[in-house]
Amino acid sequence: MNVLKGPASKRVPDLDLERMDGQGPGERPFLFWLVLLIWPILDLVHGGTRPLWLGVIAVLAFAVVYVAVIRTAFDGSVPLRVPAGLLIVGAGAASAACLGFGSPWYALFPLLGIATGVVAGHAPRNGKGPDLPILVGIGGVSLLCALVIWGGGNGAGVLPAWYGTVTAGMVTAVILRLVAVIGLLRAAREELAEAAVARERLRFSRDLHDLLGHTLSLMVVKAQAVRRLTERDPALAAAQAADIEAVGRQALGEVREAVSGYRGRGLSDELDAARTALADADVVAAVRRAGPALPPEAEALLGWAVREGVTNVIRHSGARHCEITVLNDGDRAVLEIRDDGGGLAPGSPLPDDPGGNGSHALSAGSGGHGLRGLTERMGAVAGTVEAGTAPGGGFLLTVIVPVLRAP
Repeated sequence: MNVLKGPASKRVPDLDLERMDGQGPGERPFLFWLVLLIWPILDLVHGGTRPLWLGVIAVLAFAVVYVAVIRTAFDGSVPLRVPAGLLIVGAGAASAACLGFGSPWYALFPLLGIATGVVAGHAPRNGKGPDLPILVGIGGVSLLCALVIWGGGNGAGVLPAWYGTVTAGMVTAVILRLVAVIGLLRAAREELAEAAVARERLRFSRDLHDLLGHTLSLMVVKAQAVRRLTERDPALAAAQAADIEAVGRQALGEVREAVSGYRGRGLSDELDAARTALADADVVAAVRRAGPALPPEAEALLGWAVREGVTNVIRHSGARHCEITVLNDGDRAVLEIRDDGGGLAPGSPLPDDPGGNGSHALSAGSGGHGLRGLTERMGAVAGTVEAGTAPGGGFLLTVIVPVLRAP
């Protein structure tokens, strides 16, 4: 009978970084392990250590050095070479005590392993190779343990003491390393969250500018037409007012779509809206398209470009004619918006033209808010935006978007 069904999956513990202790263990848990000194202390009490006064001094000296290593290793204001130097002193004291007083004192080496793990766990690690502080520190202490016990004539006690020293040091160092990694992960999550909020705020402000800038410009043009036609042709003025109402309702819907994450209504719809907006502004529009249909992403991006370019024509150019050309050659889509006006107003400056040809490649920090937002959109897909004086006068906006061929 097959109890297991489906592919086996690796069990992953359910951990919550927000609830985990980001600080990790302090010095107190490691000071607790001074309880291991009970073995040499019992040997002193039972008279196994001679002379007694020297044994008492050895226990006290090792305890003081052990506490000093732990406390200085956790104190960030103390250079790491200080606990490292104290660790060497402790290693010498432990070796002398084990050689002089025998097996009950072998418990000093696991304590020495813990102290070494604390120092190695706080030591910086450079490069992608082996963790040298852990390998050198714990490897050196464990080797010293084996040599001292073997040199004392107790070959049977080498393996247990060596294993206890290695285990104590490795567990301590690994725990401290993991605590540091958890801290880095928490900091990375906070940075990613802040970056995501900043990106979404930028997207939202950019979308609102592109949506409302075009729509409000159209409403202003129509409101001016209503004011001119009120006395001369009330019926036509009422029709323009109805258009203002329709455009306002459409703007409300587009704002809701922008809030929900929608990023554009497509090139075809924007071209239709551009014809209407330019006609209402008494600008003669000519729209041409050539090439196969564009993928949805390129359609949406060029739709934003048409909206921004036509908005600038209506707001700033004073043009009487505007030509919009879209060409898709299979590898890239090129949009050109050319007018016969005077270009952008002083409030939307372009960078200096080093070549003297009146054509400018925009960066994210140049141009007005609309052109800057448009450049950011195109830059996200390796597209380009150029704006400047057109040959023969007027203004020319050129947007190029790469088009991925269908497999």
